[in-house]
Amino acid sequence: MGLLDQLAGQLLGGKELPEGLVQSLSGVLEQQGGISGLVEKFQNGGLSELVQSWVGSGDNLPVSGEQIQAVLGSDAVASVAEKLGIDPTEAAGKISEYLPQLVDKLTPNGEVPEGNNVLAAGLDMLKGKLFG
Repeated sequence: MGLLDQLAGQLLGGKELPEGLVQSLSGVLEQQGGISGLVEKFQNGGLSELVQSWVGSGDNLPVSGEQIQAVLGSDAVASVAEKLGIDPTEAAGKISEYLPQLVDKLTPNGEVPEGNNVLAAGLDMLKGKLFG
């Protein structure tokens, strides 16, 4: 397990994540223009309330694999599927399971962080958890 996988595992409460998923989700975030770009994509796709629940401090609303496919596009989902060695439907399911949690953890104060460096935002979160 790489550093990024360990970091994401810490952010997501110590969960064991499927191999390569973290890099794939990070790639998805970068392709969408970071968290702010992802939020905008979901808003433009008519899912403002859903994505705002991930950013905000309340419970995360669930997202379906079909909604992921519609918002991110089949190319992005196919890219994740290829990296993970699974079919696109399964990849969309994995993204729908972990993306809300990741966005939630990367927006701890209910705000989209400045800039789009997902790794730096994650490291800042981890520092806060470890060093209070």
